[in-house]
Amino acid sequence: MASLQFNVRPFRAIVPSRPSCLPKCGRIQCSVTSTHKRYNITLLPGDGIGPEVISVAKDVLKLAGSQEGIEFRFQEMPVGGAALDLTGVPLPEETLSVAKQSDAVLLGAIGGYKWDNNEKHLKPETGLLQLRAGLGVFANLRPATVLPQLVDSSTLKKEVAEGVDLMVVRELTGGIYFGKPRGFGTNEKGEEIGFNTEVYATYEIDRIAHVAFETARKRRGKLCSVDKANVLEASMLWRKRVTMVASEYPDIELSHMYVDNAAMQLIRDPKQFDTIVTNNIFGDILSDEASMLTGSIGMLPSASLGESGPGLFEPIHGSAPDIAGQNKANPLATVLSAAMLLRYGLGEENAAKRIENAVMETLDKGFRTGDIFSSGKKLVGCKEMGEAVLKAVDSQRAAAVRS
Repeated sequence: MASLQFNVRPFRAIVPSRPSCLPKCGRIQCSVTSTHKRYNITLLPGDGIGPEVISVAKDVLKLAGSQEGIEFRFQEMPVGGAALDLTGVPLPEETLSVAKQSDAVLLGAIGGYKWDNNEKHLKPETGLLQLRAGLGVFANLRPATVLPQLVDSSTLKKEVAEGVDLMVVRELTGGIYFGKPRGFGTNEKGEEIGFNTEVYATYEIDRIAHVAFETARKRRGKLCSVDKANVLEASMLWRKRVTMVASEYPDIELSHMYVDNAAMQLIRDPKQFDTIVTNNIFGDILSDEASMLTGSIGMLPSASLGESGPGLFEPIHGSAPDIAGQNKANPLATVLSAAMLLRYGLGEENAAKRIENAVMETLDKGFRTGDIFSSGKKLVGCKEMGEAVLKAVDSQRAAAVRS
């Protein structure tokens, strides 16, 4: 069975150290362990399909954790549209407070047609931006790996998609999404205008560059920095600082690419990329583009990390209100986000591998939700896919007992 690995390990400067894992029994962890590690996890189901996929991921976390002597205390809090309906704001103070005090945060999805016409400060997406800023997470890691079981799900030719394994490192709390001045006004002709500011300070660029170089070091040693330095002053500074930081990583091969070319190259020859680092808005776009190389946005997790405090882990797909509540959602991106939570947020590598291996086993057995379905496979819903993953996790316990 193929193994699902994102080829990167926690960063010492970002992820707090945790107790080491239990001694191994042969190849697989002992299945019977005494609970000696407890973690507080904040669950933010959010909107649309969020509650459905979070429910699956929670069950998988509990089972995988129990096999490694880990106990979780979960606390669900409202965010996004759900919070707007309950409290009138997209990120209640209590939600942020609980999240800050936890060991890690697992988010479902945010947004929906119901709130599209709200004023900006009352949009669900504003709550997500506030959450990222409140937690101080600045580095967003988004893997895009074409799994062998799903290579035919990609819209690209098999020879182009097969073997793709890249990581987008996106700066998350700066740039045009947060820059000031911003707003609306009137120009000299009396016409209404809207304006935003793309701005980066050297420390913001340097810290994300360090994360990207460390990521590349744990992967295949290649880093491509994406900018628009032929036009934008903020990108000129970006390229200058990334190049300066590169002097501390002589073992990493650094290249630079303009964002329009990068968007084209991701489709033309995605295997040329190992690790990509870029700013907030470019990363937002390119990571979604990269996700479609894999065949479905419903398969891809993400981790958002800061220098201290809990990380934020979430699938990269949206709230999909059109299929919400219909048992059609693919929960695997959220399940794999839970695996990233274990690895990057808690340092629990063995439990993370249990989940990733279970996902691979489930796919090997032919289970597919609608977004990744192909002829000859077994079409299942969100709950059924979750049950299949749970059985695969549990089968690892049985294998350990037999050994």
